[in-house]
Amino acid sequence: MNDTTGALPPCPECSGTYTYESGALLVCPECGHEWAPADTETGAPAGDTAIRDAVGNVLADGDTVTVVRTLKVKGSPTGIKAGTKVRNIRLVDGVDGHDIDCKVDGFGSMQLKSSVVKKA
Repeated sequence: MNDTTGALPPCPECSGTYTYESGALLVCPECGHEWAPADTETGAPAGDTAIRDAVGNVLADGDTVTVVRTLKVKGSPTGIKAGTKVRNIRLVDGVDGHDIDCKVDGFGSMQLKSSVVKKA
């Protein structure tokens, strides 16, 4: 058996240092926890599909968000200015990364990307 202590990250559940690889997963023999190596790098739990804002906060239906940069809108000479608050968002499985369905004052219903908003 190879001694890989230190080469692999410790277990995120029990902080055990005796982790080993088993196929595409890392396994902790102390507590039996299995996880994907990529999950350790991002800090996200395995299978985490939460929608996150521009700074990493988890978003939920009904949240209020603030636009972090000025956005161009077709047919509008001004666009949506940075700092605009958008209330009562709805998370959707949108097209091209547009995963927030909302109503913006002065613009109406539209979809935004979670990467251009911050939880208020």
